[in-house]
Amino acid sequence: MAIDRAEAARIAELARLYVPETELDRLAVELSKVLEFAATLNELELSDEPLTAFAPAGAALRDDGPDGRTLDAETALANAPEAESGFFLVPPVVEDLEP
Repeated sequence: MAIDRAEAARIAELARLYVPETELDRLAVELSKVLEFAATLNELELSDEPLTAFAPAGAALRDDGPDGRTLDAETALANAPEAESGFFLVPPVVEDLEP
């Protein structure tokens, strides 16, 4: 499926991206290539059973038990810039939720 210049401009608008007029042709070509690649995925043979695990059956896995190396809360928080009641204090990621 080929994307033309007008469709590329519309996609950029929907994505709220500023794309200069001089770049619209290149964007159309690149988007067309993405769609062509996605279309090739339809050619894959997927009739086999879905993969549910990456390790072969019976593979040796490491023991996830404690290895004796632990930190107590006081040591873990010793160099923290800010801590309160045994927890790290971090600055808020979103300061204002009102639009």
